[in-house]
Amino acid sequence: MSSHTPDLPTPARRTVVTGAAALAAAGFVAAPTPAQAHGHGHHHGRPTTRLTVLGTTDLHGNVLNWDYFKNTEFDNAKHDDIGLAKAATLIKAARKALGHQPVLTLDAGDTIQGTPLAYYYARIDPITGGATHPMARAMNLVGYDAAALGNHEFNYGIDTLRTFESQLDFPLLGANAVDPATKRPVFPPYVIKRYRPKHGPALTVGVLGLTNPGIALWDKANVEGRMEFPGLVEQARKFVPELKRRGCDVVVVSAHSGADTSSSYGDTLPYPENAASLVAEQVPGVDAILVGHAHQEIAQRYVTNTTTGRQVLLCEPLYWGMRVAVMDLDLELHRGRWRVVASHSQTLNSNTVDGDPAVLAAVRGQHETVVAYVNSPVGTSTTALSAERAVVEDVPIIDFVQYVQADAVKAGLTGADAALPVLSIAAPFNRAASFPSGQVTVRDVAGLYIYDNTLLGVRVTGAQVKDYLEYSARYFQQVSGPGPFTMAQVTNQPTDTAPNGTPDYNFDTVAGLDAPLTYDIDIAQPVGSRITGLAYDGVPVAPDQEFAMAVNNYRQSGGGGFPHVSTAPVVYNRQNEIRQLLIDWVTAHGTIDPAQFASVDWRLVSGGQPVTIS
Repeated sequence: MSSHTPDLPTPARRTVVTGAAALAAAGFVAAPTPAQAHGHGHHHGRPTTRLTVLGTTDLHGNVLNWDYFKNTEFDNAKHDDIGLAKAATLIKAARKALGHQPVLTLDAGDTIQGTPLAYYYARIDPITGGATHPMARAMNLVGYDAAALGNHEFNYGIDTLRTFESQLDFPLLGANAVDPATKRPVFPPYVIKRYRPKHGPALTVGVLGLTNPGIALWDKANVEGRMEFPGLVEQARKFVPELKRRGCDVVVVSAHSGADTSSSYGDTLPYPENAASLVAEQVPGVDAILVGHAHQEIAQRYVTNTTTGRQVLLCEPLYWGMRVAVMDLDLELHRGRWRVVASHSQTLNSNTVDGDPAVLAAVRGQHETVVAYVNSPVGTSTTALSAERAVVEDVPIIDFVQYVQADAVKAGLTGADAALPVLSIAAPFNRAASFPSGQVTVRDVAGLYIYDNTLLGVRVTGAQVKDYLEYSARYFQQVSGPGPFTMAQVTNQPTDTAPNGTPDYNFDTVAGLDAPLTYDIDIAQPVGSRITGLAYDGVPVAPDQEFAMAVNNYRQSGGGGFPHVSTAPVVYNRQNEIRQLLIDWVTAHGTIDPAQFASVDWRLVSGGQPVTIS
């Protein structure tokens, strides 16, 4: 590892600075307070002050600016940098620049899942066995006042989450993670902070934490019967008045919920997934919301509260530590109480600074351990395999996922279900995934399956399999003639729920284990009439024929809105992570040989003729 120093900048790419110069380079503009504009500490003869909220969100286990699967410094098309170490530099510089004025530092959730660094301390050397989570080490050094729970906090079970919580120097807030019996929050719903401005009385600030109601679906196996997740608006309506009763002059919400009202789970829950704007609009008394979950950048947005007519400030600082939110709330003293009279926000870019030395030092050893782990060989591949064309043809590397999933489900079926033929669903998560010919590492395998999904088996009928495939085939744009077309001309069809194009991860194919499931996708036909020639072992699939189908927990819980699988009887659920099953399979068998699992079972056609795609 000594040859890699991921916190060092690439000189050709950027100039890196620290301190006040860092803030200027990151785009920090300190707007004048009313006091500065109208003389010191007073405006219209009234005392004034400013509360600044610094915020991060969706860090997803990123501390260093490092891509573990590529084994190099992180980079993307926009040359963003990632990681809490860089965000920490901006946060500390901002605090220093703001001097003695009130500053609040918050996170909006999704902290302990998303990188091999996070995975390693959840599963390989788990924090439940005594290790300290690298995110806890890093966040404690930053000095957060509070963080909201994200949905991914629940991926590794409640024991891991509670252990992580115990390692933090600040509270994890979740007003809408409640006990099923009492309906009271099982995490602190809020925290109250008090500040002493230069002039006037103490300033009392309430921070309300809200998480995502989708947890009830996505992590059903971990939370069912133990926690419930009512809507953000519903719980904010309970707790904002409570904060006001407890003397809060200002209420800031940290919400793991996007600003643009939408949902990835259709109508399976009574509460919207992305509800931050609804809280601003429908709950009186909220002054500002740090937004998370949607992985968007919102530098500044105002939502008018329909009851009070007041403007509520929203800011979302992208994800993975790429940005830091700076939200300024200007306050004046009215009748002995502080009141927000103006607000504005901006986001600072982490690619302008070096990583904070204290944070880097605190996780260096754990980072190096994980780099060694992901680069360790687990087996060999007889040939090079690539996912590059997985969205338009049946490729062996996706067949490998299907095979391992179906094999695990088959081994776990009991009773009458053990006689069912086994199918599997898989989607091309990462077109860049590949196995080299020769040695294959953990990193190679993990790059093929980039989500922490667990495996389930459900019982479905032939008619349901056909419906499922028809729904999946919405991914393709309708074309006429056999081409040639480019991949972009036939894939990622926009829909109502995916206006920017159906993502690759919502294109599922279905494969058989002991016999092939074969079909054509006719992309000249309209959505709903595209699957032709569906057969199992060469025999047309009967509508009432029964199968066990390997699916991931995201699909089984309603993710993507695919039909039948969320209501189908569950015949297998051992909470095994699919990525780990793939790694374990390679470790156990030593050799990945496509001859063992690969076959071309589906193809794209137009009017029955094979389509040519360049």
